[in-house]
Amino acid sequence: MFFRLLMVFILVPSIELILLIKLGQVIGILWTFTIIVFTGLLGVSLAKQQGLMVLQEIRAQLNAGVMPSDAVIEGLLILGGSLFLLTPGLLTDLTGFSTLIPATRAAWRQLIKNRIQFYIQTGRWRFY
Repeated sequence: MFFRLLMVFILVPSIELILLIKLGQVIGILWTFTIIVFTGLLGVSLAKQQGLMVLQEIRAQLNAGVMPSDAVIEGLLILGGSLFLLTPGLLTDLTGFSTLIPATRAAWRQLIKNRIQFYIQTGRWRFY
């Protein structure tokens, strides 16, 4: 596990840095910086909008006496996507935006639900 985390913390920033340098060489430093700022601003706006919508959905489901499991997973995805958008880079921005767009977020949610169900069924997660 330590080796995997170490690779993620070394490999991902290295790839992001290489991509930003190459992009800067192709379109110029000013345009690259503009893209970074624009995706940051767009990400903040989208995260706020989608986060508020999911929060309203959670409240509505709780008021109706329904467990809001899907909405909670979506809220966590929005939080995680927002964190990805805080780091400058193309791959992290694409990942972050994919969790903020409702259609792709639904695919992420289903993937997570399937993964949780697999871990519970195989006994890898135990609740004592």
